[in-house]
Amino acid sequence: METITFLIDFILHVDRHLELFVQNYGAWVYALLFLILFVETGVVIMPFLPGDSLLFVVGAMAGAGLLDYSLVVPLLLCAAVLGDQCNYSIGRYFGPRVFQWEDSRLFNKAAFDRAHEFYETYGGITIVLARFMPFLRTFVPFVGGVAAMSRAKFTTYNIVGALIWVLGICTAGYFLGSLPWVKDNLEKIIWGLILVPGMIVIYGAWKARQKNN
Repeated sequence: METITFLIDFILHVDRHLELFVQNYGAWVYALLFLILFVETGVVIMPFLPGDSLLFVVGAMAGAGLLDYSLVVPLLLCAAVLGDQCNYSIGRYFGPRVFQWEDSRLFNKAAFDRAHEFYETYGGITIVLARFMPFLRTFVPFVGGVAAMSRAKFTTYNIVGALIWVLGICTAGYFLGSLPWVKDNLEKIIWGLILVPGMIVIYGAWKARQKNN
């Protein structure tokens, strides 16, 4: 219970925790940041770790001189790319083993074929846009692997999406994080970075369900 409480507090107050970690452990914060982003994007059962808010706070801390921008951004970029590649590989490995029995209840060949066709046709833009959607950015690479999207195409869009996501949000935090209004409302901004994309995902799922009904 204490672990869950700490995790929730870390997600909602990631700026305070990272600042304390820098003060107490110095350069080890870079390893922590890499691990958080890699796990958030690379382990399908860990979609609740901070993503957008973490990147914004990292950018703001770099702008304040607490982190080295030229070091932390490439590091997080590597974590984001490797995380998605890991997630894709997990899906690619387990997908055929789960669905290889065409007579089993788990296998639906028509659904599998549709998923494969969708990812080959629209998978690129899906992977890029999912970077900005909590939960989806964890599940989309996994499903892309299960749907047997070609690795070359996945890797290309994985890198493009990571570049836009990491560079975009970290840079925004770097230049905007020092503004007085942003400093005074950083907690609200973190809430916004968590809730707004989440609400978009929920609304999209609801619309899709209504359409199917």
